[in-house]
Amino acid sequence: MATRPDSASDVLAGRPFPLGAHAEAGGVRFAVTSAVADAVEVCLIGDDGSEKRIELTERTFGVWHGLVPGVTPGQRYGYRVHGPYDPRRGLRCNPAKLLVDPYARQISGSVTDVEATLGYVGDPMHGPASAVDSLGSVPLSVVSSPGGADTGTKPDVPFEEAVFYELHVRGFTKRHPDVPERLRGTYLGLAHPAVIEHLVRLGVTSVELLPVQTFQDEPSLLRRRAPNYWGYSPLGYFAPHAAYASEPGREIQEFRTMVAAMHAAGIEVIIDVVYNHTCEGGPDGPTLCFRGFDAPGYYLHAGGGSTVDITGCGNTLDAGSPQVVRLVTDSLRYWALELGVDGFRFDLASTMGRPRGGFFDRDSSLLTAITTDPVLCRSKLIAEPWDATGDGYRVGDFGVQWAEWNGRYRDTVRDFWRGHTGVRDLAYRLSGSSDLYADDLRRPWQSINFITAHDGFTLRDLVSYNTKHNLANGEDNRDGTDDNRSWNCGAEGETADLSVLTLRARQARNLLATLLLSTGTPMMVAGDEMWRTQGGNNNPYCLDNEVSWIPWDSTADSRWLLSFTRRLIDIRATSPALRQPEFFEGRTTPSGNPDLVWFRPDGEEMAETDWFDEGRRTLGMFIDGSSCLSRTRDGELTSDNSWLLLMHAGDTRAHITLPAAQYGPTFEPFLDTTTLDGTPADRTPLAPGAKLTLESRSLLLLRAPR
Repeated sequence: MATRPDSASDVLAGRPFPLGAHAEAGGVRFAVTSAVADAVEVCLIGDDGSEKRIELTERTFGVWHGLVPGVTPGQRYGYRVHGPYDPRRGLRCNPAKLLVDPYARQISGSVTDVEATLGYVGDPMHGPASAVDSLGSVPLSVVSSPGGADTGTKPDVPFEEAVFYELHVRGFTKRHPDVPERLRGTYLGLAHPAVIEHLVRLGVTSVELLPVQTFQDEPSLLRRRAPNYWGYSPLGYFAPHAAYASEPGREIQEFRTMVAAMHAAGIEVIIDVVYNHTCEGGPDGPTLCFRGFDAPGYYLHAGGGSTVDITGCGNTLDAGSPQVVRLVTDSLRYWALELGVDGFRFDLASTMGRPRGGFFDRDSSLLTAITTDPVLCRSKLIAEPWDATGDGYRVGDFGVQWAEWNGRYRDTVRDFWRGHTGVRDLAYRLSGSSDLYADDLRRPWQSINFITAHDGFTLRDLVSYNTKHNLANGEDNRDGTDDNRSWNCGAEGETADLSVLTLRARQARNLLATLLLSTGTPMMVAGDEMWRTQGGNNNPYCLDNEVSWIPWDSTADSRWLLSFTRRLIDIRATSPALRQPEFFEGRTTPSGNPDLVWFRPDGEEMAETDWFDEGRRTLGMFIDGSSCLSRTRDGELTSDNSWLLLMHAGDTRAHITLPAAQYGPTFEPFLDTTTLDGTPADRTPLAPGAKLTLESRSLLLLRAPR
């Protein structure tokens, strides 16, 4: 039951910044932005569900603020905003809806009654405001205490040495036998020594976590009692997701503990952030936070009050709004400084370069604010360079400080190994995608190379299914992409055909080897190294079960693939020539050879006309390591062996002639995808000009010693 608003004499003026709820001077200072409100009340919620409303009468720069004496950390609260309700102008203030603080550091609870959260009656564009009080049906903000566990020293891994590993906090440890059951699926589960040991032995340098900022299941999922497992439905941009804590209310401390454990092992923590839309969806969605404070101040709107959707999620945050620019940069700094995060992967990042929903601008106010911030410019900044529109596909178009998920790399490598493309575009992808990044003062490592990610087939499913199998999602197999560029190797799904299984395993090794031996920054998805399957589901965003969880039960197939993957990452880590920080230019090295040479199967250099042969399925790549431009941590230039990478995606054997003596005194077989763990059956060094045979669809790496 709510009490009447307290008088202004009960509240001190406080200050407008920083925004949020901050304990100080014997109370808590509350500050929240709304340029359209007539009045704002902070509502203190008791343990019994009772409510005490306190009016904030001070307004500075559009910020409503006040210091409430006697309030302490742990206090649950929300806001009620009085103001215009005019959907035709995009204005949806409704004091019946209790709102989450956009700057809440901690959020408890979730939506329990969708209908109570709706700010309208009947038609969302023409109906009257709903008078149903949402208290008791919505999440609550919580006043948090500053500080916590030390997050340790950031590893600051040079980008050229990085190997990214994308994982889901819950799914990664939910089935781990060595993690205590109460910790499985939590931040502390991820910090468990057995988990850290797996990551260290694998050789990854940076974990990229799917969203860990507080998210809320969409109404469509709530109505059918399905979760948003992936978490791309944000509600709070400052608060760690509470469901990933092993102990309710300790999510901040446990997140910091997890970061500290990663840092102690030399592993960076990158988080996936979703600053393009929120869980409130379109006009027919709930009023939980931003919409109730100032919908036009946060969201893109069209004429008549409708929202502009370039995300495919019902709404789009307006990257041109000063309110949004401040929210995003304040949030990023909080995660970087207070929670110890090393970098960020920006979901649908193209929207952040489209202020007011216009054409993409790499120098937009929001993107510029991030890269010029003295804290954020030292973080790893990774864009997913597309959105849900044609204009939003911007691979290669971001500014100089941005790394990008390289979707061109994924598509080309998949197509090559399934036999659907020649080698011209492949050569660009193998050598760092200079066609995309070299003209923008960027480096090869700003190409985040990947074959698989959370969105799409796993590695095993990529070589086991031709089409998606998403019926378990409850959307009649309509969801998920149809552009998989996969090949089932002769049978759809599970099979006992030994020839098909053998080919699938080799194709998986081909794809992994290509990824780890390419110039650029490789990103793997968790579980691929353990032969994980999702049963052909390429979009299990709503499946919080064994389909999505990582299987830790060891099989012969998973053990061999894990061994192969470890070997690959170790080769990359100890071979500077394979992860060069500068683009190849054809420059002459101390050995007298160019830094990069492409070969035909006959041992001769590729001619201009050869690149336009779309039927070509074999390519040799020679990298001279005598001056590879990599540097030690002390800044000294390094040298390395030279390497010859032979790739053959044809369905019959290929006869190869090795290059001439000027490229190496001998060529030693070093990695072979025709064997289970990649160890060549015969490592006898081969002479220049020697003949050898490549099996169909196979990759061979040879070392030419200095």
